[in-house]
Amino acid sequence: MTLPWYRKLHWQILVGLVLGLIFGIFAAISGWGEFTSDWIAPWGKIFINLLTLIAVPLVLASLITGVASLADTRRLSRIGGRTIMIYLGTTLVSLVIGLLLVNVVNPGSAVPEEMRERLIATYQQDAASRQDMADAARERGPLQPLVDMVPSNVFASVSNNRSMLQVVFFALFAGIALLMIPREKAQPLISFFDSLSELVIQMVEIIMRVAPFGVFCLLASTISDIAGDDPKQIIELLRALGLYGAVVIAGLTAHVFITYATLITFFTPKRLGDFFGVISPAQLVAFSTSSSGATLPVTMDVAEKKLGVSEEVSSFVLPLGATINMDGTGLYQAVAAVFIAQTIGLDLDLTAQVTIVLTAMLASIGTAAVPSAGIVMLVIILESINVPAAGIALILGIDRILDMCRTVVNVTGDLTVATVVASSEGQLRTHATE
Repeated sequence: MTLPWYRKLHWQILVGLVLGLIFGIFAAISGWGEFTSDWIAPWGKIFINLLTLIAVPLVLASLITGVASLADTRRLSRIGGRTIMIYLGTTLVSLVIGLLLVNVVNPGSAVPEEMRERLIATYQQDAASRQDMADAARERGPLQPLVDMVPSNVFASVSNNRSMLQVVFFALFAGIALLMIPREKAQPLISFFDSLSELVIQMVEIIMRVAPFGVFCLLASTISDIAGDDPKQIIELLRALGLYGAVVIAGLTAHVFITYATLITFFTPKRLGDFFGVISPAQLVAFSTSSSGATLPVTMDVAEKKLGVSEEVSSFVLPLGATINMDGTGLYQAVAAVFIAQTIGLDLDLTAQVTIVLTAMLASIGTAAVPSAGIVMLVIILESINVPAAGIALILGIDRILDMCRTVVNVTGDLTVATVVASSEGQLRTHATE
């Protein structure tokens, strides 16, 4: 039996998103900023907390069971190698798209000098704090990312959502070890983590019942924070940075409808309309939370129930993707770096732009799947091409909106790769459940 449109989750979330946008603008016009901050925003934070609460248990349980369920290490090597190669390939394409667009459009030339100085003054303090974080990251040795990936205390890692890469490492390590011991000894642990995974999925079902309200609160508070008590600030900001934002969004859109559409069309039996039609709940949650990690439970639910991806593939590919696949973030970093250079009058040669590609690819792998983490990595990219890091003050005003958009692309990429890998392994159901 087909549900009426108003009972389908993606429509309910979309309604919540639109109402949140309207309320946020109305709150700014009416001077309700304090009311929104005190009585609306906390519910949005609770919604994000609920999703992040189950993100680590889900990654841990699903990856361990996913790896342990593979027949042998050769199969793991095949699926893992294919997954990582596709993730890196799509990230490279996204960076090239971003650089082509920003060089052709040249949005930096459209920012007036007066607005440029005002933006730098307004966001100088915030930019300085991001600079300090980037300084700490840049001073690490060349192999420090590998050191950081291996936890010294797994319990400390699972208690911190920003240590997701360490959780992924431990889960993969544990899953491989379970493959190497006798099945009868491994089965109790496999059954435990399988039960934990089912528990978390059920918790997702419960959380998603309040998703429309959570999305409403998140967007209402975001718009209210941007506008303050003066909605003209939104208009002025968008007017000044509109071309830059348009280039980022155009690049993200092109990546989705060229790169991902090509993969779905030529490497899976799915029709494009069907694919994009059923993944909208995950995209809408990604848009409202700005976190692919927080969206992961919804992403896995959509992949298995709507797309027909097997649990074996989704439990391996999607947690890995939420950690290392940041196509949208990489594209944004490429556009932002060149835009900032253009704005302050610096020409970037081919060598500098190749440096952006290489640095952004490495940065996207290590970027935490949490809101605005990409802006910290952007500082490191700017330093690598000798562009003053204080220039990020130019873009911080609309970063939250673009962060929401690029997270949608990150999650869409995860679902695309999961579908492609499942199809290549013969583990993609043609008819998924509604």
